[in-house]
Amino acid sequence: MFAWLVGSDSRPPVFLKFRSSTTFIILTVATAVFTDIFVYGIIVPVLPFALTERSNIKPDSIQTWISIFLAVYGAALLVASPFCGWLADRSSSRRAPLLIGLLALGACTVMLCIGNSIAVLAAGRVLQGFSAAVVWVVGLALMVDTVGPEGIGQVMGYIGLSMSLAILLAPLLGGVVFAAAGYYAVFAMAFGLIVLDIILRLFMIEKKVAVRWLPDQVVHVPNVGTKKEDPVDPEDGRTSTTDLEMRAISPAQDAEKTGQDDIKQTNSEVTTTPLVRGKWTSRLPAVVTLLASRRLLSALWACLMQASLLTAFDAILPLFVRDTFGWNSTGAGLVFLPLVLASFFGPIVGWASDKIGPRWLATTGFVLSCPFLILLRLVERDTLQQKVLLCALLALVGVGLTLVLIPMMAEITYAVDAKAQRHPPGFFGRNGAYAQAYSLFNMAWAGGCMVGPLLAGLVNQKAGWGPTTLILGVVSIVTAIPVAVWTGGSIWKKRRTDRENVNLGTPE
Repeated sequence: MFAWLVGSDSRPPVFLKFRSSTTFIILTVATAVFTDIFVYGIIVPVLPFALTERSNIKPDSIQTWISIFLAVYGAALLVASPFCGWLADRSSSRRAPLLIGLLALGACTVMLCIGNSIAVLAAGRVLQGFSAAVVWVVGLALMVDTVGPEGIGQVMGYIGLSMSLAILLAPLLGGVVFAAAGYYAVFAMAFGLIVLDIILRLFMIEKKVAVRWLPDQVVHVPNVGTKKEDPVDPEDGRTSTTDLEMRAISPAQDAEKTGQDDIKQTNSEVTTTPLVRGKWTSRLPAVVTLLASRRLLSALWACLMQASLLTAFDAILPLFVRDTFGWNSTGAGLVFLPLVLASFFGPIVGWASDKIGPRWLATTGFVLSCPFLILLRLVERDTLQQKVLLCALLALVGVGLTLVLIPMMAEITYAVDAKAQRHPPGFFGRNGAYAQAYSLFNMAWAGGCMVGPLLAGLVNQKAGWGPTTLILGVVSIVTAIPVAVWTGGSIWKKRRTDRENVNLGTPE
């Protein structure tokens, strides 16, 4: 009945080339990320109304319950992320977990829409955290499967762009629509976006599935291990593109193409590599092995700090512009525009990361953010010049944070590849450990989203705006140190290798 959609042995799915194209897969994952963050953010303006009018919570308890719901969401995200990563790396398809996550997103949106009790609203937030874990963990792993490590930086730029658009538009549209059309109109927008997301995820076909009908389809093979003769990039530990790709050959072509034993042998090695289980370390979960990588830990720490610096403004910026400039909620929302504006250049930053590596881009981002974070203390009067200064400083901080996030998201892929090259083929399983690595990224990001507002809010309450921005600047410059040392592999090892190559007369 649905052979036209999913295909059969004798008939490929309709629009197969388009549905399995890199562009369509990137569009699908970017839409999934946008939908997840949009549904999360669009509820923020209506949550106080839902608590007071529908759940009969006293006004003086609203702030407490909102904080509880934020914590519930964060806890669900932290708990679900490693499980989703483990499951995705053992699943034969990335699309199936994505569809499960979409069901969770639809269910949580229904619960938040019709819920009239604390229990229902809290359950909805838990499902929302689970859905976010699936989207980020499985979606980013699917990106690596689609473009391979060599092109992951630019793709992460597009993902960062969709994330920033959702962060910018969701609260703004949520507040405007709620004021103009009411409670249910806000959720109507969310349901419309979810329907679009359903269509895209159902129509998407992974490249490793499409190769069944498209023999010439290029498939990127997870770097699950390496041999001694594999060429390795001395800068970041990545193998060359030719070692991470194969041109899949159908059984029919194998039978026809006699005399191509070498090609068939190579294809057989890639697809039927036995899983190696030797040392006791091979029995450890992949997450434990990954966490033994100082390079990956540095990337996760950088992601946690970047999220902390970005979300710290959620707790202090609206209150600052209200008290200093007398701005209302609309102005407090629009003041975030300069901060996220630089993320529109995310694809360019990602492209640069693919070309020159992530080390100095991310280091420059943290170093650049430091002085502009500290200079925010100069904004203290209600004048036009001070408002312009605030927006300019926020824009420059946004540039620095964008230079950090996109390369660090790509660095996680590079670090997993480098770790895999130190182990026998099959050590991380047939799908590699990309999903589990991005589950760690998800946990680091969630941790930063909790630490940032809490730290900035407490310091601002006790010491004021100036000391708060000073601390944020110090955090930024201190984080630049491990990023410069460990991103792309130990800088000391690289310099030692470069000196040895020079002494031996080998070109770097």
